[in-house]
Amino acid sequence: MKQGIKYTGTPSWEELESAPGRPSQQRLEKGPVAFIECVQEIPCNPCEKACPFQAITVASPITNLPRLNEEKCTGCGICIASCPGLAIFKIDLNYSPTTALVEFPYEYYPLPEEGEVVPCANRWGKFVAQGKVLKIKNPRTYDGTSTIAVEIPKAFYLDVRTICRKEDY
Repeated sequence: MKQGIKYTGTPSWEELESAPGRPSQQRLEKGPVAFIECVQEIPCNPCEKACPFQAITVASPITNLPRLNEEKCTGCGICIASCPGLAIFKIDLNYSPTTALVEFPYEYYPLPEEGEVVPCANRWGKFVAQGKVLKIKNPRTYDGTSTIAVEIPKAFYLDVRTICRKEDY
């Protein structure tokens, strides 16, 4: 079976590994950082405009893939809701000795509640682990895209990218 964004609508591991928005393992281990899974060369740059630290660059032409300057990225997460492709996440690999924090865009209602334990899913919507909702952000400036931060077992930080919808659990 063919893999990748062109065939399945979801990036393959090979596409993700070569994305210029992916931080290095060394940067992931330093603390919260943006993780940009954009692999389509389309005219788009809201993430570049949203970053107050100029840590994301699209430049010219506007079809360039977003490039993460991991030294400038503070892990603030402002870029997450700006991405119309829902392709930006925040990873805090060292949230605790055994858990990681993953923050992702979420555009469904009802929203979970902070403190709730929820089933977390991968890019393909398949359950991978339980997570605890630590923070939900939905300011007016996010234009209807909420962000949800979940604490998950550290082993799943590269897999968890959403939660299962409330009606499904």
